[in-house]
Amino acid sequence: MISVIIPSFEPQNYIYNCLDSLRNQTLSLDEFEIVLVLNGCCEPYKSQIEAYVAKYSVKNIHLIQIDTAGVSNARNVALNYAHGEYICFLDDDDYISNTYLEELYSIASPDTIALSNVAVFYEDGFRKVSSSFNREFDNYELKRCPYWKVRHFFSGPWMKMIHKGIIAGRRFDVRFTNGEDSLFMFLISNKIEYVNFSSKNAIYYRRIRSESLTTKCKPVSYILNNRLSLIWQYTKIYFASPFQYNIYFYITRVLASIRAMILFLMRK
Repeated sequence: MISVIIPSFEPQNYIYNCLDSLRNQTLSLDEFEIVLVLNGCCEPYKSQIEAYVAKYSVKNIHLIQIDTAGVSNARNVALNYAHGEYICFLDDDDYISNTYLEELYSIASPDTIALSNVAVFYEDGFRKVSSSFNREFDNYELKRCPYWKVRHFFSGPWMKMIHKGIIAGRRFDVRFTNGEDSLFMFLISNKIEYVNFSSKNAIYYRRIRSESLTTKCKPVSYILNNRLSLIWQYTKIYFASPFQYNIYFYITRVLASIRAMILFLMRK
């Protein structure tokens, strides 16, 4: 029923927290598959993961190794392979609560994304991060909303269960290493009608690591070029089918990119 997509590059021990959380799902292991794409690396990571799979007899995992690095490319490879009716994206340093898949599956549909609660924490596992998503979730718990009213939850594909028909043949833009998640969510938004919010018990645990791509410092020229390129891509997508995409969603994506540029320059 469900394909859980995990891109991984030179994974450390945290990946086993991720895989443990999938082994411990209340949903039967026969009802979902794990598509783990090891990208841009091979040994010793491949052998280590294979040893974990053998130790715990994980029958529903498909380990794919590719030489090309990049999270977007890895997700695209997994999407091409995935057999599930529904797709969940999970980063290898994150993990999910035991009821996550079962609860999200119960509220997802071909035109409705299921969205979970989130808990953000630092890599030491002890310090929690105050998240705006977490605070706002309280206002929407167990509610169904038109997607454009809660578009601020669409910064990335995590915390969600998405019908494969919504994604169809669309894929992540491999030209971007920053902002590609938000761009992908905007790209597929023309097939989304509603968002169903889970209870607080379905939780996506998001880890912040000091060496992750999202936390690494970038030069000014990179940030400015990246954000201007994102604005151009949003604009191309919207005006190619202006009656299919929500104009407010488009405007907020552009404004968010402009705001990111301004805040970055102010910090400099």
